[in-house]
Amino acid sequence: MYYNLIASAEESTVLAQYVREERAPYAAYQSEAALERALIALLEEEGYTYLRIHDEAELVANLREQLSALNDYAFSDAEWERFFKASIAPAGDGIVEKTRRIQTDYIQNFRRDDGTTKNIKLIDKENIYNNRLQVINQYAVEGGADAQAETAAAHANRYDVTILVNGLPLVHLELKRRGVEIRQAFNQINRYQRDSFWAGAGLYEYVQVFIISNGTNTKYYSNTTRASHIREMDAAGRRASKKTSNSFEFTSFWADASNRLITDLMDFGRTFLAKHTLLAVLTRYSIFTTEEVLMLMRPYQIAATERILSRIKIASNYKTWGKIEGGGYIWHTTGSGKTLTSFKTAQLAAGLPDIDKVLFVVDRKDLDYQTMREYDRFEKGAANGNTSTRVLAGQLANDAVRIVVTTIQKLAMFIKQNKTHAIYGKHVVLIFDECHRSQFGDMHTAIAKAFKKYHIFGFTGTPIFAPNASGAGKPSARTTPQLFGDKLHTYTIVNAINDGNVLPFRIDYINTMKSKAEIEDKEVRAIDREKALAAPERIRAVTEYILAHFDQKTMRGKAYSLKGQPSWGSIRCSRSRRFLSA
Repeated sequence: MYYNLIASAEESTVLAQYVREERAPYAAYQSEAALERALIALLEEEGYTYLRIHDEAELVANLREQLSALNDYAFSDAEWERFFKASIAPAGDGIVEKTRRIQTDYIQNFRRDDGTTKNIKLIDKENIYNNRLQVINQYAVEGGADAQAETAAAHANRYDVTILVNGLPLVHLELKRRGVEIRQAFNQINRYQRDSFWAGAGLYEYVQVFIISNGTNTKYYSNTTRASHIREMDAAGRRASKKTSNSFEFTSFWADASNRLITDLMDFGRTFLAKHTLLAVLTRYSIFTTEEVLMLMRPYQIAATERILSRIKIASNYKTWGKIEGGGYIWHTTGSGKTLTSFKTAQLAAGLPDIDKVLFVVDRKDLDYQTMREYDRFEKGAANGNTSTRVLAGQLANDAVRIVVTTIQKLAMFIKQNKTHAIYGKHVVLIFDECHRSQFGDMHTAIAKAFKKYHIFGFTGTPIFAPNASGAGKPSARTTPQLFGDKLHTYTIVNAINDGNVLPFRIDYINTMKSKAEIEDKEVRAIDREKALAAPERIRAVTEYILAHFDQKTMRGKAYSLKGQPSWGSIRCSRSRRFLSA
């Protein structure tokens, strides 16, 4: 029997809905060792290979074996020694260099004994299932309490659970027994960074993802998030310590696509540590920026990205491009990291074999340069700025330019001045940032009419629905779903507050109208409420109240915290970092 394939769905990184398995309640006390054994047993069920590796010699021997298998090449002893010293553990390399080697330089050029060269992969990003996952525990290493002090007493550290990818320790979990504050695990990883991750060949500086858990709560974060000390070589050739930023607030919970948090370690292990999900996070949903910071996308960002990519593939198979069915919109609250989500979406969409170009369109001219800087921060040259419609026309015609950032005004002017252009017939993805009121009207209609084989997607924190559409009730009133299509994913301010990503609102109601008791009991005309609210006397009183109480209400200059949340000042000053540096 012959089957005509319409659409092939890849395994999702973020589950649409996680249903927790029924299990007996935990005992009143569960030791750290018991939690560790339960996690390893779960990983073995999921296809991880458990190894009893407890020192560096065994770790290096296994690394050689795994890289040989991945690359189908048997190193001679001399070749392995050269490759290890030059491409795995060069003297002086630290976290940044090793992260770059995993994220961007993962194919290393290697000189064989016969003088020929061969490419050696450290990780396979094209076919993630070629990568082998192993798990070890209680790995022992000796470091120093203070590497700058020659007389410092060395002491052994034992790391809880480490996941090896092709033999390299890329994921590390630090566990605490149930009831112990999760922050203690975070602090312990910082201590390991200071004392021993750099020891020996420094292979633990390859860790990309850290996971902390007390069994009940589990969080993840990137290596550069927690780097309280980065080791460098001092003038005498000794390891020296360099302080960098460090904050528990950058840790993140995992969740399903409906934004329901998955906090229990066993549930986290079945979802985040599932082989497909973990490898996808490491190979597709990590960004090593030009500022040499590793960013791990959050679950809602990954879910939105994958739903857009899925819509593009399905619409292409069904040939519904150029129609409302070929697009959609993402409703993510302001400050939730839409720039990172849209960038990764544009990057992955541009890599699809059928897509010729991706246009990222902003709705205000003053955002053009800002957005360009944001895109450039994630990947140098990923977006090409344009200063005129002539330059824009050249970029749209240049097949080498895959991603273009422009304004809706400039794109509308280009369409008006160029009735015919090759780009109109190309397979194009248009991504609109903040696709709310300024998008509605003739410009949006002109863009949709000009391009023939296109998919149009919008990111917004304030979608327009029928009740609040401009000219609501009239045939001309148009909503976000009418212009962009289905809602593909939602992450509202309520979700952000529940996740602890922003502080909750506090609203004080101040009565600016006299109470009934203060009004004489006599017949009066009906109050013109609109006129009363707009009265200069009332506006003056409200303004004076705001000015007098602003510092008190916003706690300006005070360290404010709520259930372990960061201070108001840190939220106010680093909102984007909280969402972009998971």
